[in-house]
Amino acid sequence: MRLLHVLPFLVLPFSSAAQEADLFAYDPTLVEVDVELALMVDVSRSMTPRELDIQRRGYAAALTSDAVLSVIGDGFLGRIAVTYVEWAGPGSHRVVVDWTTIGSADEAAIVAGALMESQPAGMQRTSISSALDYAASTLDGNRFQGLRRVVDISGDGPNNSGAPVVPARDRLLARGITINGLPLMTDEGVGSQWTLDSLDTYYRDCVIGGQGAFVIPVRSWDEFADAVRRKIVLEIAAIRPRLQRAAHPVIVPVVGGAPQSDCMAGEKTWERFRQHWDP
Repeated sequence: MRLLHVLPFLVLPFSSAAQEADLFAYDPTLVEVDVELALMVDVSRSMTPRELDIQRRGYAAALTSDAVLSVIGDGFLGRIAVTYVEWAGPGSHRVVVDWTTIGSADEAAIVAGALMESQPAGMQRTSISSALDYAASTLDGNRFQGLRRVVDISGDGPNNSGAPVVPARDRLLARGITINGLPLMTDEGVGSQWTLDSLDTYYRDCVIGGQGAFVIPVRSWDEFADAVRRKIVLEIAAIRPRLQRAAHPVIVPVVGGAPQSDCMAGEKTWERFRQHWDP
């Protein structure tokens, strides 16, 4: 019966037969959950202290909301595993909440409390590729076995440091991991020279992928809490979101279409900046 519940949620076009067999292998030493959800949150130096605080509060509110708790309770197992990691440049990862389960309002409140216990601090540069690789490693190293594995990554700019983002994305897709994006297009802070006007399509073309992958852009910090709540509900429920023209439009990959984004745009911008100041 377990395999029948797993099959509808995993599409593995990039995986070898051996990789697929490994994904479906049952390990009795692991705790079974509906979803393993890695929340990867941008704290690069372009983020202001106000933005960092809004992010923490937004995720805490979302995880304790009736909408999220309801969809968790409706799951096959009725619980998810979650971690909250702040990231910036290559190797810059801060685990704020290590892997834990949410299957009740009390457990959600504990996670929300942990998010608000410490003050977030910004770190330098933006390496989406490093964040994705770290997310994959922490998914592999946790004590849970989910019917699905999802990386939820936010960011206010393109990859501009470390390895290119596309190979990192493809490594996760080859292992059956879904990547969803929350591009922050708010025009606040000191990092306007690093971001892209089309950050939403950059995330669509260069960052996200996997079964049911989607992007929800945030264009105002007033929208953030609602966008995070909606995004987490969709990720837990495994429902492919419909395209909308509402406050939180959804962007999904174009199947078979050529990318409209330059996936090296961030690296090129950084190089131009470096040459300007260090000719």
